[in-house]
Amino acid sequence: MRRAILLITLLALTLAPNIAAAEDGVKVFLASATNVNTAAFDPNATTASLTLPLFKGIGPDGSATWYVVTESSDKNDAERRGVNWSPKLAHALNTAAVQKVTVSGGLVTFAGGVDFTPEHIVVAGPNGFPPDTFQAGSKGDTTGNYTPLITTGNGVVLNAPQVANATGLHDKVVSIDFAGRRVSLRMTNGFYHDNRILYISFDASNPLAAALESATFAPNLDAAPGLGSNDKETSARSSIIPIVNGATGATNPQRQGLASAILDKLDPLNITIVHPGGDEYSPLWDVHAAVWTDAAIASGQRVRLTHHDQVADAVQKGLIVSAFNGPANPDLGGLRAAGFIVNCPIMAMRS
Repeated sequence: MRRAILLITLLALTLAPNIAAAEDGVKVFLASATNVNTAAFDPNATTASLTLPLFKGIGPDGSATWYVVTESSDKNDAERRGVNWSPKLAHALNTAAVQKVTVSGGLVTFAGGVDFTPEHIVVAGPNGFPPDTFQAGSKGDTTGNYTPLITTGNGVVLNAPQVANATGLHDKVVSIDFAGRRVSLRMTNGFYHDNRILYISFDASNPLAAALESATFAPNLDAAPGLGSNDKETSARSSIIPIVNGATGATNPQRQGLASAILDKLDPLNITIVHPGGDEYSPLWDVHAAVWTDAAIASGQRVRLTHHDQVADAVQKGLIVSAFNGPANPDLGGLRAAGFIVNCPIMAMRS
């Protein structure tokens, strides 16, 4: 098991606006990010990573805990930090989805931490999905207070996933530069409006999703309001669509969703309906798992989907049905929410 004792100070970042254009039609959303590999948009890439500032905090047991910041609910604060603006996160205040932290001497003290000691296990079942055996490689500690969302009580919510402590490292960590106070993290491919996106799965409120996404199991995220809704006035969530039985094959590669994560963890190709930059964005992905019907597959109508409107149309035509029985989402043709969240900040997009 990877172990690390890490040292860093909390930095107040003053950076450029948090949407930065890059070469080759690639937009990097976090001004704080460096070393973004634009070749990572290749679905066969094995080096999809970027580097973020690493911050020191104090865990609930008094030991050093290390985290990154990817979103702020306050626009000025987001620009100052060089992170994504996500005003919808403020709707999660006063719920178990946001942990109250204190700041003293420039260090954040967390009420809840992460145990990085579990072995990450995913063993495919007879049909690939669901797996026979699974276990997330990290989980919220026994205090029961862990969530990546934090506030000091000032009305601002930060998305601050913990990535390292004395028990080990998050499974998304590629490398840590202790002297330079930076951490490199593995990214995953997906789609937004037919465009490729890259995101990082830090946490999931469902144990199977956490195992498949190499994320921390964080059940408190389920308390974030807005299940099955994208309403920017009330919901802290944004819809995401994994296609459980997407088509595969050389002539029609379709590696989508949680199921394919077992067979091809580098290219789940989830479909999101928003990206950073507007007031509807949230990294809290409200999972709406979709399933092609047997009739659609038999008639050759199963194709790669890259836009949520395509999914909504297929649902309306009866070609795709819901994998779960949560609230029906009108923005997705009535596709039903699964009832759990994956915390997946979007890092970059190629148009």
